[in-house]
Amino acid sequence: MIWYTVLVLAVGAERVAELVVARRNMRWSLERGAVERGQGHYPPMVVLHTALLLGCLAEVWLTGRSFVPALGWTMLAVAVAAQGLRWWCIRTLGPRWNTRVLVVPGLPLVTGGPYRLLRHPNYVAVVAEGLALPLVHGAWITALLFTVLNAALLTVRIRCENRALETAVAGARP
Repeated sequence: MIWYTVLVLAVGAERVAELVVARRNMRWSLERGAVERGQGHYPPMVVLHTALLLGCLAEVWLTGRSFVPALGWTMLAVAVAAQGLRWWCIRTLGPRWNTRVLVVPGLPLVTGGPYRLLRHPNYVAVVAEGLALPLVHGAWITALLFTVLNAALLTVRIRCENRALETAVAGARP
């Protein structure tokens, strides 16, 4: 269980790194006229993602779940792949990537990297990680709860983001 705790803490540290990048990118976007959308769903998103990490640890430590190698190693590979996809998205979007919905008016949609395949690849990473990270050590209750709540949150988030992107792109047309 110790190594799983280290894994979850490492993911937590990665989240802090994301917030540092997001804060820097937020300044860049606001300097270029971005307006934030969807502020109402951001605090629940932070709570949900924090609860994922805490739930992983609490469920494993409180229930004494054993590591099941076939499931655990497979889910670890999925979690690592999700991190790779997330950072590919961050690198592709550059200063336009954020944990908040900030769209700089007049900039074209990004169509490179993973965005040439999917409109919202970062959310594929979020869904995969939210399922895989708990299951690395059998925290199936956390995986289930996060997946259901995240589906509801992503429905709101993706609608908000799509509206913001449509508005920004429409404003860029002559």
